[in-house]
Amino acid sequence: MRNPKLALSVCALTFVFLLPLALVGQSAETNCEDGNGPLNPAQPQGITVQELIQKFAGKEAIFKDARNHYTYTQDVIVQTLDGDTVDGEFHQTTDVLYDDQGRRIEKVTYAPQSTLQRIIMTKEDFDDFRNRLPFVLTSQELGEYNILYAGQQHVDELDTYVFDIAPKKVDKNGGPRYFQGRIWVDNRDFQIVKTCGKNVPEIRKKNEENLTPKFVTYRQQIDGQYWFPTYTRADDVLHFSSGDVEVREIVKYSNYKRFGVKTKIIYGGEVKNNGTEPPK
Repeated sequence: MRNPKLALSVCALTFVFLLPLALVGQSAETNCEDGNGPLNPAQPQGITVQELIQKFAGKEAIFKDARNHYTYTQDVIVQTLDGDTVDGEFHQTTDVLYDDQGRRIEKVTYAPQSTLQRIIMTKEDFDDFRNRLPFVLTSQELGEYNILYAGQQHVDELDTYVFDIAPKKVDKNGGPRYFQGRIWVDNRDFQIVKTCGKNVPEIRKKNEENLTPKFVTYRQQIDGQYWFPTYTRADDVLHFSSGDVEVREIVKYSNYKRFGVKTKIIYGGEVKNNGTEPPK
């Protein structure tokens, strides 16, 4: 039986609880350690922790602006599972484009009918795909977080600095959401290359439950300088008041391409930024 008054949020996704849920297996859990080597708690060499934080936060501000100068494709899959069986799925592919004025345009290119029966998604979900799963920590946002240096770690083919972060304040009554978890910062480019954690706060009210699964986001280097998000995955069991539901999410960001005019403006022999390249 449908109950549209009970709103649920997953991965900062807002879902509406529809049917009673049987208990599902408790083995599902996002794996933050996949691809990681041993954690070395040694302090960074030749730079203080605070200088390191300021350095990567400055690079993150550049990354955030640069991504607004790229078109890309966003592919989203959200599934509910009953044991090993997928019993519902939402799938949507969107091209993120910009018009001549630089205004964002989203063009849905693939959207089969959703087969989700126990949850449905709302418009708030898509903001999370754009802005919360590709977590960014800029200089402007440092004051909102407690940041703890955890050490150094080899992740896949990269050497990284590792930080645990958590918001200094959260409003459990539905204020702004924040990321809480662990980030890995490349030790050469000083940009976040991996994120693992969840969005907080979780809200539990009589007619509304906002729960967030643990997710991991990976970035890859684009055009030799920017580490853009390319893959997010979440596997988690969410404990709603009416029962547990296992949720899996896969989000892929691909086909990054710069947009802008192709002319070059030269002053005193120096090529200036003309809109084709994001600021460096």
